[in-house]
Amino acid sequence: MKGDDTEKPLDTVQVPSPVIPPPDQIVRQRMPVAIPKLTIRHTFRALRFPNYRLWFQGQLASLIGTFMQATAQGFLVFEMTRSPAYLGYVGFANGVPSWIFMLYGGVISDRMPRRTLLMATQAYMMTLAIITATLTLTGVIQPWHVIVMAFLLGIGHAFDAPARHAFVYELVPREHLANAIAMNSTLFNMATMLGPALGGVLYTIIGPGGCFALNAISYLAVMIALKKMTLPVVKPPARTVSAMKAIGEGLRYIRSEPVILSLIGITWIVSFFCMSYLTLIPAWAVNVIGGNAETNGWLQSARGAGALLGALIIASLNPTASRGICISGALIAVPCLLILFASTGWLPLALITLLGTGLGIITIFNLVNASIQDRVDDAFRGRVMSVYSLVFFGSLPIGALLTGAVAEWAGEPIAIMSNAAVALIFGLVLWFMKPDLRR
Repeated sequence: MKGDDTEKPLDTVQVPSPVIPPPDQIVRQRMPVAIPKLTIRHTFRALRFPNYRLWFQGQLASLIGTFMQATAQGFLVFEMTRSPAYLGYVGFANGVPSWIFMLYGGVISDRMPRRTLLMATQAYMMTLAIITATLTLTGVIQPWHVIVMAFLLGIGHAFDAPARHAFVYELVPREHLANAIAMNSTLFNMATMLGPALGGVLYTIIGPGGCFALNAISYLAVMIALKKMTLPVVKPPARTVSAMKAIGEGLRYIRSEPVILSLIGITWIVSFFCMSYLTLIPAWAVNVIGGNAETNGWLQSARGAGALLGALIIASLNPTASRGICISGALIAVPCLLILFASTGWLPLALITLLGTGLGIITIFNLVNASIQDRVDDAFRGRVMSVYSLVFFGSLPIGALLTGAVAEWAGEPIAIMSNAAVALIFGLVLWFMKPDLRR
């Protein structure tokens, strides 16, 4: 990258708030639908900005470690318990703190420097990884230890996620925000592709304790990147109301914005019904395909490869393309792919369907995230993204618990297929009953 980039300091840019007329004065026009087109030369434009480059590099290293640990942890739990339901318990424990702390985390994100908050959450999660590695390497790890550590890690995510989503706004000018969000998805899914495969291989070489130790080291990458950033000094807003009242203000704001409310609803459906299959991948690798830890890693990585491909495609979309067409189409395609996945025990076909599933799910989440960030008032950004994160992370544990219980009772294929059927019905209803979404 050239050293003469002259991006304008973000704290000098004044973006006027839009004046929204009363509903009865709004003239609704039928806008032409823009067909999605790819513009490859703009795919990586957010990386022109030094702060975002640091963020991208640090997050990539850390997230690879995170997914490596998640893959090793899931297989370790299944080895110790041989129970699909126990996999659901771990996912449930990891998500419970989202319901308790996520909204408060959004208030904190709006009230203090987000870099400071992110440094604290990374140090906290690194400490948990060190403890988990120590328990495993000393041979005293038990399934209940994993559940407790998953719960404590969920607390860290509850404060980290809202700040992480909102922090991107401080790294690039507003006109590049959608591309930066897409690049965030790219790095996230590069990690979901590389981390599980690496975790599956390393599990057989250095064991789960070694995977956990490497994850602990990876958190240093983010902390170093945050330390090196040159950010404008942002004066925290005056605390005119209590935290609970601030949360209430954020919820009322979302309720007053129908589009944001609808997008958050889509997030709930996909998180609850289309993401819960992930908790069953270790059991699927052994019980359905007849594989081992390495098979588990390849299945996880196939989903990550598809998500990476989807994120790159979204980053390359023409800015005038209709996000609604992509979201609506993916809401139908993803459940169909999950039904096909649930119908096969052949590894090559399972990998292909998981690749497509990853592509479709990241298309939905990325475009929903970009659409919300595009519309939200800056004063509510942290709180709105905390609700988005709460719906995303809070839905996962309930879905994981339910899916694990159904798998224990009726088998893994029935559990995945039933969830996919519900999501498919929702996608079809949305396609035919809400054509405005496609525009």
